[in-house]
Amino acid sequence: MQSSLIGKIEKAKRYAQEPERVTISNFSAEFRGENDRHTLSLSDGKWHCNCHFFAQWGECVHIMTLQRLLGKMLPLQADTSQQV
Repeated sequence: MQSSLIGKIEKAKRYAQEPERVTISNFSAEFRGENDRHTLSLSDGKWHCNCHFFAQWGECVHIMTLQRLLGKMLPLQADTSQQV
């Protein structure tokens, strides 16, 4: 393996330990819940989920889970995990 590639791999490992370097601005994902699959998205700091609970409350377990997983990589307005 070339030494320049080894250096990049090491740098990637170091960056992965510093998630605050990344800010996710637009994001979409499929969440496999216990009863159904749900489509989630983040756009302009606002979340959306196609589950029924989100339609009523503007928040849901699927979004709360992603907020916890993504943590520091979310823009401030999209990371409400400290509130839940």
